[in-house]
Amino acid sequence: MMTASSSQAPPPGASVCFAASFDHPVLAAVLSFAIAQGLKVLLTRYKEGHWDLSRLFGSGGMPSSHSATVMGLAAAIGIKDGPGGSPFAIAVVLASVVMYDASGVRLQAGYQAKVLNQIVIDLPPEHPLSESTPLGELLGHTPLQVLAGGILGCIVASSLHVILYGLSFANF
Repeated sequence: MMTASSSQAPPPGASVCFAASFDHPVLAAVLSFAIAQGLKVLLTRYKEGHWDLSRLFGSGGMPSSHSATVMGLAAAIGIKDGPGGSPFAIAVVLASVVMYDASGVRLQAGYQAKVLNQIVIDLPPEHPLSESTPLGELLGHTPLQVLAGGILGCIVASSLHVILYGLSFANF
């Protein structure tokens, strides 16, 4: 296992670029999030035939950017510091909670919002709630969207490690 001082420097002979000045796990998490959000825009264009740049900032949809972010973080910590340490354990637990929440509570909240919005639409115009602002419906993710986000995060973390440090996975 690497010590705190030795984990900061790249392995001997590794190629280092500008991005290496950032912490690998943080960079992996941020890139995973950005790529997932960008994919949502592209998939919306493919499925619906129009560009919807609001998908860059919205939740829900394919792939789960929440899952990509936490799995990118956890995978990068595991690659960088090894899977036996407390930081990796914390990251895995965090990822599990976020991914469970995305496909459970938040998905159900989105379904409820859809039902409530339909009820409001069906209200007579004189009802006090008939002019209510619609609730957001794209809140959670299907298990497939969560899985896709998790895989994306692992791919980004692994690819980033190879780009920054080459093929050394000395901690495993």
